[in-house]
Amino acid sequence: MSIIRDPSLAEAGLRKIGWARAYMPVLTAIGRDFSARKPFKGVKITTSVHLEAKTACLALTLAEGGAEVHATGCNPLSTQDDVAAGLLSLGVSVYAVHGCTEAEYAEHLTAALSCKPHLVLDDGGDLTELLHGPAKGSGENIKGITEETTTGVHRLHARHAAGGLLFPAMAVNDADMKHLFDNRYGTGQSTWEALMHTTNLQVCGKTVVVAGYGWCGRGVAMRAAGLGARVIVTEIDPVKAIEAANDGHTVMTMDQAAPLGDFFVTVTGCKDVIVGRHFAAMKDGVILANAGHFDVEVDAAALRETAVEAIPRRDNIVAYKQSDGRTLNLVAEGRLCNLAAGNGHPVEIMDMSFSVQALALEHMLTHSHAPGVYPVPKEIDARVSELKLLSMGMTIDRLTPEQRDYMNTL
Repeated sequence: MSIIRDPSLAEAGLRKIGWARAYMPVLTAIGRDFSARKPFKGVKITTSVHLEAKTACLALTLAEGGAEVHATGCNPLSTQDDVAAGLLSLGVSVYAVHGCTEAEYAEHLTAALSCKPHLVLDDGGDLTELLHGPAKGSGENIKGITEETTTGVHRLHARHAAGGLLFPAMAVNDADMKHLFDNRYGTGQSTWEALMHTTNLQVCGKTVVVAGYGWCGRGVAMRAAGLGARVIVTEIDPVKAIEAANDGHTVMTMDQAAPLGDFFVTVTGCKDVIVGRHFAAMKDGVILANAGHFDVEVDAAALRETAVEAIPRRDNIVAYKQSDGRTLNLVAEGRLCNLAAGNGHPVEIMDMSFSVQALALEHMLTHSHAPGVYPVPKEIDARVSELKLLSMGMTIDRLTPEQRDYMNTL
């Protein structure tokens, strides 16, 4: 039985889904192909992705291919209840409620796995962890897992290195048509859209501290600079630090940056990036936000412990008043702000990412792999990129036979 908040919200959710689908030409083209071929006929697929309009379009594309789809969220605050209702009305089983407790969230994930799926689409690795623990019995039919995000891929590699990965998994996050666009341009735009909408504050002229200069951090820093902010980057990787410096940003430690920032955005995938000693050094009124997958980068527990009062200021903002009178503002409880306090990545970006996901799932179904972590085949990147260029009305040059021979000459 599906678990949603309110079926009467379906009409509003269907409007959101329809809007997103209108701007997802690549996924639409793949859906037409799936509809004709039915590659997933008789196949059960469980998806755990931020449950909003774009992911609903992915679930519907898989259903067009003949799949029985069971959809849940991957974060208690990123589910949109109207979209969940709309998706359910279209025949997809849904287990997701915005603002659910951690216990309820685990129940939703477990319920989505109870169908004993053949394929799993994970975002962050929570389904995968359950399949190696409390929900191990639901994994008997699994042909493969596809993982959407950097954090989840890290967890897969760690489990495989420890000798404990039970299934083959594909690192969709690492595909060129995913991370080069989704992580950089998607995270950059969606993070600042969420922060500007949530705070209604000016960005230009402010100092923005970006923790982490991976693809997501690059995007957040790039957009902050484009909005007129001074950007400080903190890093643990000297190569990435030099890249940040060459991109025009100032590089320093978080201890050095803490007294200087107006906005702090963490995108590291690690825990305890901003902790108590940093809070003690910060200016009055700073904005603390996380755009990493889990709510462990900003130490919210320490922030609550040091505060003399917690004051709700706006939707998705709580101010923590310190004993010296300063207030430090935490966005979306320290959860990934671009979805917990926003609409997530632009539709056109997710059109590419979810097209990679759809084709990766088909590949996992039709190819046998031993347990391990596998890259996305290059032909999937090529197909998605070609469909995207076609949808944009663009063409590219091709090598002539003579040029190909020249390139292959020793």
